[in-house]
Amino acid sequence: MTELKNEKRYIYFKGEIMPEEDAKISILSPAVQYGVNVFAGIRCYFNKEFNQLYAFRLEDHVERLLNSAKILRFNLDQKINFEYIKYNLLKVIKANDFREDIYVRITLLLDGRGNWSSTEPIELIISPFPKARAFVDKDGITACITTWERINDKTLPPRVKAGGNYLNSRLGQLEATSNGYDSAIFLNQEGKVAEGPGSCLFVIRKDKIITPPVTASILESITRQSVITITSNILNIDVIERPIDRTELYIADEMFLCGTAIEITPVLCIDKIYVNNKIVGRITNKLRDIYFQIVRNTSTANLPNEWLSPIY
Repeated sequence: MTELKNEKRYIYFKGEIMPEEDAKISILSPAVQYGVNVFAGIRCYFNKEFNQLYAFRLEDHVERLLNSAKILRFNLDQKINFEYIKYNLLKVIKANDFREDIYVRITLLLDGRGNWSSTEPIELIISPFPKARAFVDKDGITACITTWERINDKTLPPRVKAGGNYLNSRLGQLEATSNGYDSAIFLNQEGKVAEGPGSCLFVIRKDKIITPPVTASILESITRQSVITITSNILNIDVIERPIDRTELYIADEMFLCGTAIEITPVLCIDKIYVNNKIVGRITNKLRDIYFQIVRNTSTANLPNEWLSPIY
């Protein structure tokens, strides 16, 4: 299935699996009034040969979700742990019987009639839905440096994957698209390159792969860490984590954004300056091919077994 126009889509909410339209929260809840929530986005990839759906790095995504809840001081029910979330995630995906690539949104939200400083009650939502490849109709994308500064650990900590943080991403992305670009790239408070809206950035110069460190106002991205592991273990190229100047992007040999939603997407033009004559680079192309082999379980690479969690 690719769409569910005439079928019920089931989600997990308040301890049970229910049709999406039956899941309701109060319009006066802090989640609605103030956007108090944390979330995880997980892609699951379907392997037709094995008739199997694989969740990519499920445990790592849930761990980051719970860490985000900890930083925001959510008072979680003791039952909300990795095993509980995994059990219900598998259950709700099976209830939908998805046999295609999907995306699963896991959300912890502040419900009830409290205010923005309340710490409970916290509700869990698990919502799976079909999702195709990002920018599948393009070889690569265009990007610009947004005038909006990336949030930092003194204001809204980027390592917390919270709905409120994405207002920063929204502003940068809308500025980019209104000016004719596909995506934006943020600079941090030091004027160094941070990341894209919901994505991390890698540049390649003279066969060296460089990415900003996790202290550069970026999300502690699981896809980013996967890219570093794949590059080191399979391509035998060490990734350099260091601050990146804006002008380094203009003279990069290759560039790409990565993240759960955007996957691995080449950037072929930055601020109207072409990257590699608008041709996807050799390293980026090879890395992207290997990545999709791994997430679909068609790779022979020796990588951590826990990266893939079979659904069926």
